[in-house]
Amino acid sequence: MEEEPVANGTTMVCVPSHPLIKHWISILRNEQTPCATFKNAMAELGRLLIYEASRDWLPVVSGEIRTPMGVATVEFVDPHEPIMIVPILRAGLALAEHASSVLPATRTYHLGMRRDEMTLEPSLYLNKLPDKFQEGSQILLIDPMLATGGTVIAAVDLLKDRGAEDKQIKVISAIAAPPALRKLSQKFPGLHVYTGIVDPILNEKGFIVPGLGDAGDRSFGT
Repeated sequence: MEEEPVANGTTMVCVPSHPLIKHWISILRNEQTPCATFKNAMAELGRLLIYEASRDWLPVVSGEIRTPMGVATVEFVDPHEPIMIVPILRAGLALAEHASSVLPATRTYHLGMRRDEMTLEPSLYLNKLPDKFQEGSQILLIDPMLATGGTVIAAVDLLKDRGAEDKQIKVISAIAAPPALRKLSQKFPGLHVYTGIVDPILNEKGFIVPGLGDAGDRSFGT
């Protein structure tokens, strides 16, 4: 696990070293990757990152089952404690696409947010969060690009307004940049971020460099 230290706290940044994660990041970066392939690559990357992020979050129940050869003691993931999946539209839909195939029990709540191209500030146009999350809920917030940090911070604030605590939230992203990670650290010390890679800089328009372009446009072709 890699860490991004700042003066006011530490965001735990996990960049898994799995070769498949590097492969899918490479497919996403390539400007020649067609839309359908790009969207599939985003979904496959999300599958791997969700797997990593959930490994210490899944409660299990024990029991016995009969195999063709005898009796075995087994453990199942408890289906009565679903993981909350919160993708930020649009691109978050692609990154979260395989969540239900990785996790035995999920509930999905959508947030629609867009970034003003001039001010780089986010605005909310869709909020399907519950009025209040149940105590102990575990939430995966899916935001493919952590650039300036404005969108993800606004989203975490919305989760906290509905009863979630920092320790109940993990952020899943394809690519992150230092400005977003620093802001998350300053406002939410101890928050965990799982990302495919951390790129060094933003350009004057607030895009990650070298990055992969506009994840929403490239995922959906519009």
